[in-house]
Amino acid sequence: MRPVTAASFSPLCIAPTHVYRGWSILSQAGEAIAQWGHHPLLVVSPQRYQQLEQEWQAIARSHDLTFSVGTFHGECSESTLAQLRQEAQGSDLIIGIGGGKALDTAKLLGHQLHLPVVTIPTSAATCAAWTALSNIYTEAGAFAYDVALHRCPDLLLLDYALIQTAPKRTLLAGIGDALAKWYEASVSSGHRQETLIVAAVQQARVLRDILLQQSAEALANVGSTAWENVVDASVLMAGMIGGLGGAQCRTVAAHAVHNGLTQLPQSRGTLHGEKVAYGILVQLRLEELVQGSQLAASARHQLCQFYEQVGLPLSLEDLGFQEASLAQLQHAATVACAPHSDIHYLPFAVTPDLLLEAMVSTVVGYSATVLDGSAR
Repeated sequence: MRPVTAASFSPLCIAPTHVYRGWSILSQAGEAIAQWGHHPLLVVSPQRYQQLEQEWQAIARSHDLTFSVGTFHGECSESTLAQLRQEAQGSDLIIGIGGGKALDTAKLLGHQLHLPVVTIPTSAATCAAWTALSNIYTEAGAFAYDVALHRCPDLLLLDYALIQTAPKRTLLAGIGDALAKWYEASVSSGHRQETLIVAAVQQARVLRDILLQQSAEALANVGSTAWENVVDASVLMAGMIGGLGGAQCRTVAAHAVHNGLTQLPQSRGTLHGEKVAYGILVQLRLEELVQGSQLAASARHQLCQFYEQVGLPLSLEDLGFQEASLAQLQHAATVACAPHSDIHYLPFAVTPDLLLEAMVSTVVGYSATVLDGSAR
């Protein structure tokens, strides 16, 4: 019998306790929310709260909820969390409403205060509404570190009517972020034999296929069945893959590139999933440069075609980094290659100089009319 270790006894945080999804369900969600607490603190931006204030007031009146609105201005940072911990005194529930950073803040706040958490995404830009993970940023928006949480949210409310009001660009970013599940997990864990990790990697492949096949239609027809499918894929299925696979289905180069780019001021105008999507191309380019992989080259060409079709960034210039200096890009590459970076889960060594070479050559050999290769 194998001895019990801390690693073998760590919990699997696979999914939220309850997930509700549908059209205009927020107004009907008071009873589900009240099961977790009657004095919630809302982690929500002032602008978003103003848009939902009347609906929240109605929910509160009908279900005897006394809620307060926390101070959140866009960053999941240590100072924001310190302020919210003070404001949460007397609260018995944390509700996050918004994009990934608002939801990460709410999840980590609930984790720190040992309170239940409800997540209500207002876009499909990330899978943060699902996961047992929070990313911490500086006040300037630079990635600092992440925190593994003890559990997924207790309640996830995915209201398609609310998601539909978000800019189309947010769904496009969510597509880019979710695509990385396959390209990163297949590298870090494609060789693993454990049942749940195999399941997670294979689900990542299915997720990729859904996105490649339905994203164009979803973006062209907001509210359609294809749109619902892509929203579910980006918010729910992407999160489930991380839950099944756990730390073993980790991020690799695509997210490491994102983390490096957030250190630059030009990053402020870009979304998480846009940088991650570009990072996938960088990862594939690294595989070409180091391993001479024609499979990676074919996959990169296919993704370039898909990105061009739907509007994801293919290059630093597409991301808005055309004014970034060589020194700035070198700094981003250095951060991405820090000793504890997930980029080192690639099956070969990566230096900042090598990474920078890949970053500036993501469209090398690509032609919009002449393509070589099929889905990786």
